[in-house]
Amino acid sequence: MASIFTKIINGELPSYKIYEDDQIISILALDQVNLGHCLVICKEEVNHWTEVPADTYAHLHKVSQKIGKAILKAAGSPRVGQMVAGFEVPHYHLHLIPAWSIPDLDFKKATRRSEAEMKQIQAEIIKHLPQHLEGK
Repeated sequence: MASIFTKIINGELPSYKIYEDDQIISILALDQVNLGHCLVICKEEVNHWTEVPADTYAHLHKVSQKIGKAILKAAGSPRVGQMVAGFEVPHYHLHLIPAWSIPDLDFKKATRRSEAEMKQIQAEIIKHLPQHLEGK
């Protein structure tokens, strides 16, 4: 059975897309720990990060750095924390979470935001991506 991320990748479910290419997709997390919380997901449905093909893993993390820099500017946070948990969806994804302190990375803080907030932070993050990543 396809994961929720595979359904998003296939266009079966809506998302707030930040970036996409042939190997990965980045979207806003539906439940935002802090506004600007993104997921970077490999398109291949792989359960555990240790099983992701090396080239895909390297590419995902290279692009994640660029997305992280855009989140820093869009959210105005001093840091963007990374987290790989893998318990909620068995499909490898990297969380990028704007943070001002360690407690800002607590998933218990995750809440749904209004559509207006989500669209605004989506536009801000995309605006700060390097030009070669925009519009993908």
